[in-house]
Amino acid sequence: MSIRPSEQMLIWRSLLFVPANNGRFIDKAHTRGADAIILDLEDSVPAHERPDARRTLMDSAGLVARGGAHVLVRINAEPEESAADLDAAVHAGVHALLVPKVEDPETLRALSVDVSRLEAERGMAVGSVRFVVLVESAAGLLHAEAIACADVRNVALELGGEDFALSTGMVPDAETLALPKQMALYAARAAGLMPLGILGSIAEYADLDAYRATAERSRRFGFEGAACIHPSNVSILNDVFTPSPAQAARARRIVDAYADAQRTGSGAVSVDGRMVDVPVVERAQKLLARLEAIRAREAAPGS
Repeated sequence: MSIRPSEQMLIWRSLLFVPANNGRFIDKAHTRGADAIILDLEDSVPAHERPDARRTLMDSAGLVARGGAHVLVRINAEPEESAADLDAAVHAGVHALLVPKVEDPETLRALSVDVSRLEAERGMAVGSVRFVVLVESAAGLLHAEAIACADVRNVALELGGEDFALSTGMVPDAETLALPKQMALYAARAAGLMPLGILGSIAEYADLDAYRATAERSRRFGFEGAACIHPSNVSILNDVFTPSPAQAARARRIVDAYADAQRTGSGAVSVDGRMVDVPVVERAQKLLARLEAIRAREAAPGS
């Protein structure tokens, strides 16, 4: 039993939204330290400004990637807008599309066919542009498991709290969003996807101490990263979703103690006064693999 660090392990602790029509924000995005930048063609861009944002999208992608961040593009859900977004976004240099308002698996499958056609026309490897899925309604949440498994392009899933609250008539806060966000996490984990999100509203960004507490709680529930709308949140997310030195040291003690027990034929292992069995060891191995992947990413040129 072993979990080995992989160069392919996807590390998106922080994903910073940047309006694709805002040149000032785009020019500074690479300095913010985010693992990924989401160039937004949807809610933050007025409809009349989207054509210009699309025309400059690949120039913007190059600018925001200068610090080593992965580039995502949030497209629109409406078919007439979505087609134009895909034409602008399906190019080398864009790692994934953030697909909003997904309510059924057929939507993703149809989108994947369109993306495959564009990849083939442009000499790209088919499947190279991945999907991060946003579930943003009651209907979408009830289909979340099927949505998560709908297409091989899917790498992550998140519940969009503000639109979900609108769909359900709830007030978006940490209490009301906790259950639906956990349900989205379970759907992501069951499908082998990365669960993204915080157990609160993305709009509540200004109180940094409260934001950190929410992010810490989210990590304990199993989330691996989150999107944010303000640069001040990036360093908090990077810190919270990186194993701490104390966590790493304990994980190493667990792995080493279990290995020693296997060599001596012992069936009982205790570390720091707590019993250690296979799930505990596997969790420790995954933590160490994630930490190594984070260190490798941070050491890469341009990061």
